[in-house]
Amino acid sequence: MQRAQGASDNASKHRKTNSPAQRWRPVSTEASPRNADLDELSNSGRKQVVETVITDSEILASDKATNVVIGVTTNNASSSENNSTLGSSAPKVVTEDTMELTGEKYSCSIEVDVPLKRFLKGKGGYMQKQIEQENGVKIIFPSSKEETVVVLEGKDAESIRNASERIAKVLEEAIKSPMLDYSHFISLPLAIHPDLVEKLNNFQSSILRLSAANVHSDKEESLSENSADENDEAESQGVLTKRRVEEEKSLDNKGSQAEFSIDKSIFIKPKTFHLTVLMLKLWNKDRIAKASDVLQSLSSQVNEAMENRPISIQLRGLTCMKGSPARARVVYAPVLEVGGEGRLVRACKVITDAFVKSGLVLERDARQELRLHATIMNVRHMKSKKRNRRNDSFDARSIFRQYGEQEWGEYPVPAFHLSQRFKFDESGYYHCCCSIPLPEAKATQTE
Repeated sequence: MQRAQGASDNASKHRKTNSPAQRWRPVSTEASPRNADLDELSNSGRKQVVETVITDSEILASDKATNVVIGVTTNNASSSENNSTLGSSAPKVVTEDTMELTGEKYSCSIEVDVPLKRFLKGKGGYMQKQIEQENGVKIIFPSSKEETVVVLEGKDAESIRNASERIAKVLEEAIKSPMLDYSHFISLPLAIHPDLVEKLNNFQSSILRLSAANVHSDKEESLSENSADENDEAESQGVLTKRRVEEEKSLDNKGSQAEFSIDKSIFIKPKTFHLTVLMLKLWNKDRIAKASDVLQSLSSQVNEAMENRPISIQLRGLTCMKGSPARARVVYAPVLEVGGEGRLVRACKVITDAFVKSGLVLERDARQELRLHATIMNVRHMKSKKRNRRNDSFDARSIFRQYGEQEWGEYPVPAFHLSQRFKFDESGYYHCCCSIPLPEAKATQTE
């Protein structure tokens, strides 16, 4: 407890320091800008810079400071050939820090964005321990999960510099890692339509009732089968084979045990029902603010793509994403634009292109083809304690037999939202960081 309190006191002491804290700021993290921007990117340099202000006892006495600039080269992307590829846009991290000397101990305050702190710690604290042992430093994390000030302590300035460079590389890799969660997305909210929410609630209740009823039925069948199994050893191999064939036919007509134990958590919450346009990783306030600015700046272009007319979509039937109903992972309702003019897709492309150009989109996401769909069930939403390799899919054949041609209805699309995952507004929908209204929404407000 005393050690934990001491760590918290150290972190607090460095937060109160007036000198600037060390901060990792990704300058270019994602998909390459278009050709017109490549020269600017090339001229900006291909380095991480660790700018260190070292203050020792002698310098303190004379009120002077010594600036030391350390250049850390990233992967070679200086050639024009590499600049023309998505792979050349590796993240660059700029760090700025102030070191202090207290007695015989050097220290500096570092600002690490909340989503990146777990990468600096590593699984079971592995990465933190490795950096500490290799460089002879101590990394002190803040007591609060929401605080971003991390303290580095070491016996000399060199160990602090080396540890800073190592941390910069860890965070650079974290930014590119698929393990870094998507934090935001551009959405088209559909949960604003009460009749659609009601249909989804009824769908969910119907499937869960069917699931519970069939689980009970299967348990009764299982008890009778188990009593008969004691005599199965006396049967011939031919009889056993015949029984297996009959069971497989029964499975096709009736469904599997997996189908009858569908967990409620795999259903999308009706109050969050939406279409996803683009997934984003915005790990700090600067990136969130930039994304908001980009989206709001596109209002006139998006409405031009929509020809300044309202637009509606139709949801019809069910489809599996990558798989079959027998081993479903994601079940969604296909989206059709009413009128089939392609205006909604054009508007989405305006947004996607602008975000790619801004550098806010990851390389792999920039290459994804837009496929508007309304997810209804997703096995990845299953609670982690219940999910394992045996239930990473579910049998949805009876669901498709009952709802495969379901007419969900036609609904106007009101706006594009910059939505934040894992945070919800009072309505139950994802927290809206900003939005741009579409023509229909404006007309509704006027009325």
